[in-house]
Amino acid sequence: MRNLIKYVGIGLLALGLAACDNSDNDGRAPAQGSEAQSSEAQSSEAQSSDAGNTITLLDGKLNFSLPADMTDQSGKVGTQANNMHVYSDSTGQKAVIVILGDTTSETLDVLAKRLEDQQRSRDPQLQVVTNKAIQVDGQKLQQLDSIISARGQSAWSSVILGKVDGKLLTMQITLPADDQQKAQTEAESIVNTLTLKP
Repeated sequence: MRNLIKYVGIGLLALGLAACDNSDNDGRAPAQGSEAQSSEAQSSEAQSSDAGNTITLLDGKLNFSLPADMTDQSGKVGTQANNMHVYSDSTGQKAVIVILGDTTSETLDVLAKRLEDQQRSRDPQLQVVTNKAIQVDGQKLQQLDSIISARGQSAWSSVILGKVDGKLLTMQITLPADDQQKAQTEAESIVNTLTLKP
C-alpha cells in the first residue's frame, strides 16, 4: 500500500507541474526557479494536537481534522519541499497529501479533468465516482472522488482542488477501498472539517 500512496502522490505532483508549466506562458520565471521561490516563501506549518488531531497549514488559512491514528510524515517521504505535507497512519494505508503549487489561471474543473485523465492513463480500471464543484467557507473548490488500483490493490481517492492567493491547492485523501462505503464516509468526514480563509 505504501507503493500506492507514492503512486498517488506522483499524480498530484504531475498535476502541479502541469499547472506550473501553463502559468509560465505569461512571461514569468521558469517553473524551477519560481517553484524554489514559492517553497522559500511558504512558511506553512502543521500543528497537531493530541486531542483533536487538527492540522493548520498556510499560516492558518487552511485547517482540517484527521483521525487520531494519522500523523505528520512529511519529512519521511523523500521530499524536502516546504509546500508538500503528508500525513498517514502507521501502516501507510491511510494518507492525506496537501500540496500548494504555483499560480495558475486555469479553472478548477479543467484541472480536475486533467488529473482524472492522468490517473486513467496509469490505471485503465479507474472508477470515477464523482467530479463536482463544492463550496467551503464561500470559496469554490472541485472534488474528484475515484477508486484507483495499483499492483492488485485498490484505494479510495478524494482530491480537493482550490486556490489560495491565486495558487493551486491540492489535497488528496487516500484510504483502503476494501469497504467502499466505509472509505467514502471516512473521506467525507475529513472533507467536512475543511476550513479555508481567503
